Amino acid sequence: MADYVYGPGRTHLFVPGPVNIPDQVIRAMNRNNEDYRSPAVPALTKTLLEDIKQIFKTTTGTPFLFPTTGTGAWESALTNTLSPGDRIVSFLIGQFSLLWIDQQQRLNFNVDVVESDWGQGADLAVLDYKLRTDTSHTIKAICIVHNETATGVTNDLSAVRKILDKNRHPALLLVDGVSSICALDFRMDEWGVDVALTGSQKALSLPTGLGIVCASPKALEASKTAKSVRVFFDWKDYLKFYKMGTYWPYTPSIQLLYGLRAGLDLIFEEGLENIIKRHNRLGTATRLAVEAWGLKNCTQKEEWFSDTVTAVVVPPYIDSSEIVKHAWKRYNLSLGLGLNKVAGKVFRIGHLGNLNELQLMGCLSGVEMVLKDIGYPVKLGSGVAAAAAYLSNSTPLIPLARTDQLQ
Repeated sequence: MADYVYGPGRTHLFVPGPVNIPDQVIRAMNRNNEDYRSPAVPALTKTLLEDIKQIFKTTTGTPFLFPTTGTGAWESALTNTLSPGDRIVSFLIGQFSLLWIDQQQRLNFNVDVVESDWGQGADLAVLDYKLRTDTSHTIKAICIVHNETATGVTNDLSAVRKILDKNRHPALLLVDGVSSICALDFRMDEWGVDVALTGSQKALSLPTGLGIVCASPKALEASKTAKSVRVFFDWKDYLKFYKMGTYWPYTPSIQLLYGLRAGLDLIFEEGLENIIKRHNRLGTATRLAVEAWGLKNCTQKEEWFSDTVTAVVVPPYIDSSEIVKHAWKRYNLSLGLGLNKVAGKVFRIGHLGNLNELQLMGCLSGVEMVLKDIGYPVKLGSGVAAAAAYLSNSTPLIPLARTDQLQ
């Protein structure tokens, strides 16, 4: 017998991925299997590959759609561009950068780890020093997580590119954009990112199952001499089928491709810049609520604040995992656990993907109720009021299809 049964109403999903899936995407995926070698699937794939470049803000990058998760996309980025023993500078700032570093080490790269306190961003002064003193260019790649989901920290990628350029260093720039791309400002071409990657279950608002990688011309050139073993994630196989016009070296998830088509259509209808602004509103409102509750943000400086996830620090007498458990058991509200070093110390509110202001307000109201239930002296309505005051002054009107609908 199951421990938990159906609860009425909607599940309130506010973990930082997987996120809410729009009804249009669910309907688009509700279809039977079909032959991926028929003319229809290659035609669909061709449009997806062209359009996906827009969310990376690249005109020169080459995208790959792998039936995998962000972890598989990590491996694809590394093994296609580097050889065993290559020196990498990689930043450890939270659980997901830690996991990527673990993968890098297990793939036999020489990983030069630059560690910061959890809640801080990447130490770019250390990067500057390492590049400046690496006159023989032994560093082959810089690996950085754009948005560390465990701590709610966003790194400044433009600053990383400036340091690389200032030192005239040829190292590749590999970026995990799993919880940033299509929600935060991301400019692959302008910032000289060589490999960027994301997952379908984050800001794209699809089910888990697509690892999306985009490679610059420099990265594609590096892949020609990279000696790391790769099979499933080999770009060369994909490029071969791109040239043939069939696109797939193995069977794709047909349903996810149709879902991606519907998801991209929604993104383009709203407009990428509007999406970035919406996430900023949601992030700002959440931070104002946290402040009104008398709690602290795990992120230590405003310059690192994330607009896709907020990690909330709880007092020492509260176990944050109890907040997450209680929210789910009593209110059907899913919040993110604190992970590893911050386990029991923080809970996380995800505010990314196909999400609007009133959905967020429901979450913040639920968090207040949970805080009161577990004994934290919160004034009910305090965070909700702070967020509502901000959102009521900053949320734009929803654009309508026809001007006569305004009458």
